[in-house]
Amino acid sequence: VQLQASGGGLVQAGGSLRLSCASSGHTFSRFYMAWFRQRPGQEREFVAASSGSGSRPVYADTALGRFTISRANKNTVYLQMNSLSPEDTAVYYCAADGRLILSSARTASAYDYWGQGTLVTVSS
Repeated sequence: VQLQASGGGLVQAGGSLRLSCASSGHTFSRFYMAWFRQRPGQEREFVAASSGSGSRPVYADTALGRFTISRANKNTVYLQMNSLSPEDTAVYYCAADGRLILSSARTASAYDYWGQGTLVTVSS
C-alpha cells in the first residue's frame, strides 16, 4: 500500500486548503482512510477518518464544522479545510488500514500505512 499526500502550503488565517491523498496497492473501498497531523513540538493527533464506504466520517473536535473528509473513485481521499487558523499549522499525514473498526478510527497506532506528510502553514 502506498499513500501520497499533497496540497499543503502557506495560507492566511481564515483561508482554505484542500489536501489530497492518492493511494494504491489496496482495495480502496475496503480501507479506512484518515488524516492525522503533527503540530510543532506536539504528538501526532487525529483529524478525520472515513470508512471504506465513506458513510461514517468521524472528526476530531478541532476539525468538526471546519474540515471535511471525502473519498473519490480514483482511490483518493481529500481533506477540505476551511476557516483555518494558525493553530492548524502542522504536517498533515494520511493513513490507511484495511482491518480497522470504527472504535479505533481515531488511534494512530491502529493504522498500518502512512503517507509522507504535507506541511500546512497558516499565517496570522
